[in-house]
Amino acid sequence: MTIFDLMQSAEITAYWETLIQDEPPYAAEELFPVDKKRGLDLKWIKGAKGLPVVLKTSAFDVAAIPRPRIGFEKLSTEMPYFKESKYIDEELRQELNMVLETGNQAYIDSVMNRVFDDEVELLRSARVSRERMRMMALTTGVVVMANNGQEFTYDYGIPNTNKMTVQTAWSNTQQSDPIEDIRTLKETIEDATGYTITRAMCNSTVWRQLRANEKIRQDIYAVKPIVGHLTDSMLREYISEQLEITIAINDKRYKDEAGQTQKFMPDETFVMFPSGNLGKTWFGTTPAESDLMTGTAANVSITDTGVAVVTAKKVDPVQVETIVSMICLPSFEGANGVGIIDTTP
Repeated sequence: MTIFDLMQSAEITAYWETLIQDEPPYAAEELFPVDKKRGLDLKWIKGAKGLPVVLKTSAFDVAAIPRPRIGFEKLSTEMPYFKESKYIDEELRQELNMVLETGNQAYIDSVMNRVFDDEVELLRSARVSRERMRMMALTTGVVVMANNGQEFTYDYGIPNTNKMTVQTAWSNTQQSDPIEDIRTLKETIEDATGYTITRAMCNSTVWRQLRANEKIRQDIYAVKPIVGHLTDSMLREYISEQLEITIAINDKRYKDEAGQTQKFMPDETFVMFPSGNLGKTWFGTTPAESDLMTGTAANVSITDTGVAVVTAKKVDPVQVETIVSMICLPSFEGANGVGIIDTTP
């Protein structure tokens, strides 16, 4: 048995799929479930949903008055291509060969698991890239990426009326009125589109500002005198009663291309949206899937619906290269039902 026998794409994807079962889903994975199409082009219909209009009255024996269809905007773009690789170089290969020579399967498995942990870092990075795009779309309406000489900007066209900059910063817990800000934008969206806002998302920084807000605290204390601190459950119950909204707190982080830690849910942002899916996370067909699956040049496996994992031998220097690639972009059919509040003027 050689290192080439152990480092197969199918082994890496199987290891990843077992590993990921124990990890919690990202917040936007539910909002933008995965789907797949062939090629690079992504076309979707952005719904222009509106309030229902009453049926017009009519006299008998006359032709019906045609009603124009509710407008839809057809959007089209090319999905971005992501690709990176890792190598098992000659030095590491020699160390692995020494492990294989021991014949101790438990020892071999332990060492190979550490190697696989390193290899699936690329798959984890692909997962993070998908979540970053979804959360950019949700919290700003635009996906912007610039790296490795490539620049992409995708504007999903969230209406300006769905975006609010508050008059008084929520960090000013003595004078701001977050509940009224949320109520105003919620009603604006519902009046214009017919969407019913039922969910929202923020991070802990914004949540703490809500919990410390003087108007909220006085309102809660007036109804239910509290001994001690205002708890998260009390605040959730109050917001649900006042606004019929359930708030999720998202503090997940990632490292960007420069190695800087970033928040998926940015500070000073509160986003609200209706129930159900807001769009889809679309995968295209990578060149690896199109051209290498049926050949003998490399081993190719597909995981996470549309992520291609390729392992290939290199003869000089002797290496095993693992390449992870995907073509991916969220669609955002529900963009008109999303409201974004900038919590600082």
